[in-house]
Amino acid sequence: MSKLVIVESPAKAKTIKKYLGSDYEVVASMGHIRDLNPNRLSVDIKKKFAPKYELIKGKEKLADDLVKLAKRSDYVYLATDPDREGEAISWHLAYLLGLDLKDTNRVTFNEITKTGVKSGMSAPRTIDIDLVNAQQARRILDRLVGYKLSPFLSQKIRKGLSAGRVQTVAVKIIVDRERKIRAFKPEEYWSIDAKFIPKGSRKVFPASFYGNREGKIKIENEQQVQAILDELQDKPAVVENVKHGTRRKKPAPPFITSTLQQEASRKLGFQSKRTMKVAQELYEGVEIEGQGSVGLITYMRTDSLRLSEDALNAAEDFIRGKWGDRYVPKEHRRFKSRSNAQDGHEAIRPTMVDLEPARVKNSLTNDQYKLYKLIWERFIACQMAECIQKTTQADIAMADYIFKASGYVVDFDGYTVLYVESKDGEDDEKESELPPLEKDMPLKVKEIKPNQHFTQPPARYTEASLIKALEEYGIGRPSTYAATISTITSRGYVKREAKTLVPTELGEVSTKLMEERFPKIANVKFTAQMEQNLDTVEEGKYEWVQLLTDFYGDFDATLKKAKEDMKDVKIQLEEDKTDLVCDKCGKPMVVKYGRFGRFIACSGYPDCKNIVKIVNKIGVPCPKCNGDVIVRTTKKGREFFGCSNYPNCDFVSWYQPVNEKCPNCGSVLFKKKGKKPKLFCNSDGCGFEKEITEE
Repeated sequence: MSKLVIVESPAKAKTIKKYLGSDYEVVASMGHIRDLNPNRLSVDIKKKFAPKYELIKGKEKLADDLVKLAKRSDYVYLATDPDREGEAISWHLAYLLGLDLKDTNRVTFNEITKTGVKSGMSAPRTIDIDLVNAQQARRILDRLVGYKLSPFLSQKIRKGLSAGRVQTVAVKIIVDRERKIRAFKPEEYWSIDAKFIPKGSRKVFPASFYGNREGKIKIENEQQVQAILDELQDKPAVVENVKHGTRRKKPAPPFITSTLQQEASRKLGFQSKRTMKVAQELYEGVEIEGQGSVGLITYMRTDSLRLSEDALNAAEDFIRGKWGDRYVPKEHRRFKSRSNAQDGHEAIRPTMVDLEPARVKNSLTNDQYKLYKLIWERFIACQMAECIQKTTQADIAMADYIFKASGYVVDFDGYTVLYVESKDGEDDEKESELPPLEKDMPLKVKEIKPNQHFTQPPARYTEASLIKALEEYGIGRPSTYAATISTITSRGYVKREAKTLVPTELGEVSTKLMEERFPKIANVKFTAQMEQNLDTVEEGKYEWVQLLTDFYGDFDATLKKAKEDMKDVKIQLEEDKTDLVCDKCGKPMVVKYGRFGRFIACSGYPDCKNIVKIVNKIGVPCPKCNGDVIVRTTKKGREFFGCSNYPNCDFVSWYQPVNEKCPNCGSVLFKKKGKKPKLFCNSDGCGFEKEITEE
């Protein structure tokens, strides 16, 4: 008896086949098999927003093969991912293969292990049409916004622009932060740091000025700080009060999609797109030496903190066996999900806790190992005992003023023996161990130092903090964060500066236009409400066609008014202007955008068709011919450095040359980026290198 199981990817198919045996044939659809045509709207607005789905170009043979396999099989199971997108893929496959939607042929796997696959296959169900409709509503909603707004933006700002419902709000969040930074006015303030030594001790410890016995004093200027310093001059210091306490620190919860992307960004430097690609590989299955293909983590698109009893018990046994009873809490830790979580799947965790990262390292790529180690450690740590710290806080009196000192010692390391969560844009409190202090103990004043400060503007978003903001605002869902950030950067609305996301002029101008003409689309609360409406469709409480009808009427009227009001308006971007003059007709040259990127062209086009390539010079002479070193790009988009005199000069390097000579041999030095950037000499036998403090 032949049974056919269809999944999305070959890796997933290979892993599942291992557990199902010879009675099953497992094949991959390679993702979606049908979709809206990318070159037209493909939505019949007048016929209740009926979508016009087509076979995706290039998948004709695959579709024929799937039809043939289905016909010769006794039964077909649709085993795509357990989310809206996976449900929609199964629905499209059912249409292609002529399957009855009333058949119980839909199976899902939270984890691709023997237990997970057997469990999923034992509970087939019908396709959840509410899930499908929620996905269809999102797809059509985004298509309507994109295909209706993109031509408008192209006409008014720049040819080739595209608009998106979620991406517009994501860019607006970044632009709003930039506006706050520009509008920020720093305020001066001062601090006073002191160092004391207890009588009869050599231990120096730090303390910070607090105020007086009436409360905290804010020092606003140099005159105020100098007056305080004058009063402190030659005054004795004494411990006025000492307070000992205990601080218990609990571990962070297991990962959900958003926190995985945030922590991978902070700890590993991964962009969200990279994180999700690697997580997909770990979920679908990796060849492990001696075990074959194994799914190492549970499903990675989830907003739930729920953990199965089997997973909790397995973690407890592992912790007890490796670290002992003291590291096991009295009861399993359970974490509460956010109020708007869909709770469709467990949190992200390893499928088998005994597969420690070190055991599988040789079977994984470097990226797979790093991410698996992060997920494994976070899960195990979340089920470990608290870290217990013995704290000391001391008030130190000088004249009529108070300094405060605080410190701690770790009494029991608990979960921190394995893992500590990172903080985005925040430094952990730098506390140190204090020497033994007692009330009325005299202290020697080693140093009193004033420090001038200025309040700082809000920090720019990093990828991690933007994902956190999108989640908190309720914008997008776990599966959309990576795609949204990838879109707004690749289309030039946002650029990366070091680890921060900065709006380009294009992003700011587009946002301003959207705010003025399409206030609902550029509104955070409206977009969040739309996400809630899509969730309601998924719950079967809101008809998807009605959702689209409610949205489209106002949107269409707003678009028509904007087109009429801005009929003769064309917005000129400053970044599109140049200081160059056309050497053929004398008109200004401007930056244009084509299929292969930016180029400089005459503003007199089409009368004058003069164009010039954009050359990105780095200001360093070529080591071979003294020409200009320029940034070049491979076909796959990777940057390298070459000589502007190519092909007459063949200098090329993956590393950037700098205007500095090697002190040993006099050759040009090169810059190598990374966590520890350095300058190095590339000459044979030299080996000179030195670390640099900034990339």
